[in-house]
Amino acid sequence: MSKEVLLNQLKASKVYLDRATNVLTEEDSALCPTDGMMTAAQQIAHAAHTVEWFLEGVFGEGFDLDFEESTKIIFGVTSLTEARGWCTRAYAHALETIEGKSEEELNALTPEDSIMGATPIHVVLSGIVEHTAHHRGALSVYTRLLGKVPAMPYM
Repeated sequence: MSKEVLLNQLKASKVYLDRATNVLTEEDSALCPTDGMMTAAQQIAHAAHTVEWFLEGVFGEGFDLDFEESTKIIFGVTSLTEARGWCTRAYAHALETIEGKSEEELNALTPEDSIMGATPIHVVLSGIVEHTAHHRGALSVYTRLLGKVPAMPYM
């Protein structure tokens, strides 16, 4: 996969998330289908956190597997505005970081002992798109639980 394709996929992923969730308002931040699940705000915060997790995993100190601590951070988010801001910053940082990498760097393998095993970095980073799509789908269900209709993300 070329750097340009990866960048375009990430940009589209963010646009699709924003479109699919744009009918959710700040008043919907605390929507939670059942106890123990993430709220609407926390779903978006989790997507943002995971963008950063992937970047740190391949370009930083490695994949932080302290999911208990991550959960505390994510569950501390109570505002859709806050979560959306975090998500916007996380995606912007990802795009900027990837833009600064060479094709060779993006084709390099992650360490064999990493959570993803020896996998090309661009493949690992494409997981951001899949992960965000998963949470975009969950948020579409949340939106429908409110009696609202999520926008078609691709139009």
